[in-house]
Amino acid sequence: MIDAAQVKKLRDLTGAGMMDCKRALEEANGDLDKAVEILRKKGLAQAARRAGRAAGEGIIESYIHAGGRIGVLVELNCETDFVARTEEFHSLAHDIAMQVAASSPQYVSKEEVPEAVLAKEREILLAQAENTGKPAAVLEKLVAGRLEKFYQEVCLLEQPFIRDPKKTVKDLVLEHVAKLGENITVRRFARFAVGESLPEEAGN
Repeated sequence: MIDAAQVKKLRDLTGAGMMDCKRALEEANGDLDKAVEILRKKGLAQAARRAGRAAGEGIIESYIHAGGRIGVLVELNCETDFVARTEEFHSLAHDIAMQVAASSPQYVSKEEVPEAVLAKEREILLAQAENTGKPAAVLEKLVAGRLEKFYQEVCLLEQPFIRDPKKTVKDLVLEHVAKLGENITVRRFARFAVGESLPEEAGN
């Protein structure tokens, strides 16, 4: 028997409707973690349908860390000014800015990684894989696996979320798409650290 306290706890965790929470708990036989996963999958399915919609509103969030030694700016977009003003949207922007500060990604998504960078990384990973002495059929799988790890290091959306490493930043964004009912996109970010080399300096 699912009681009201369980339903309320799941609603607080996910932001989903009361009946959706009750059904998810029944489907999960009262297991809270399974119920969260069920709602997340349903939410992600709804979110995927919204992904093509234009997101021309939003905010620019700033975050300063480590006694003023690291600073981040993030532009987070949504569809309406109404959602852009909500506490949930601002909280998401803040979490993403913290993520950038902590994990120092280079790109927003896989699609942003330049082909030249990808080709160079594949070349390095293939050389490393060949050193294992494993057969050619296995090498490609090794490279593919290590490439995914590379994406997790350099792409913001692929990184494990610092507050809950069981999900990625992309999962976090899609959960908010499901909760707020609008397409949400991370458009760009900039990260500054005191004393770091600028690209033109690094080349000298």
